[in-house]
Amino acid sequence: MPPPVVIVLASGRGERFLASGGSTHKLQALLGNKTVLQHTLDAVRGSGLPFYLEASGSPGMGDSIAAAVRANSEASAWLILPADLPLLQPETIRRVAEAPAQQAVVRPVYQGRHGHPVRFARALGSQLMGLEGNQGAALIVKAQGATELIVDDAGCVTDIDTVQDLQQVQQILQARQP
Repeated sequence: MPPPVVIVLASGRGERFLASGGSTHKLQALLGNKTVLQHTLDAVRGSGLPFYLEASGSPGMGDSIAAAVRANSEASAWLILPADLPLLQPETIRRVAEAPAQQAVVRPVYQGRHGHPVRFARALGSQLMGLEGNQGAALIVKAQGATELIVDDAGCVTDIDTVQDLQQVQQILQARQP
């Protein structure tokens, strides 16, 4: 059976970031010497899992998920990951991917907060491919119920939506440097 595929969603317009004073798309904003997107992709690459970057400019999150799942229809499961989580750890991605296959939906939880990536079993493929608009997969998660995987990774819940978020993540990265 083919491995699960990490779907990295990078089609959003980043309007909140621009409205907060950003001068570029949030995924192209620099954190140290790399962009937000590069940090996220480095974590995905570090997981060792195959991935698909969905950056087609689809009009909504549902459209982006549907297009990416259609493009990877042979995967055993899909891990849906917004591209604006630059502190996510590769181990979290692996743990979500390796959760028992019979669990339809698996999501990491850090200190009571639901995070990403969210894994969807192959059996949910047709529902994911049917998504459209801005809704995303929240209704599928609600209908299926999600198995919660407790993790020690603040990066799974630390996304970049505003310039202030970017500044906070920059401070975290600087504090990690030796």
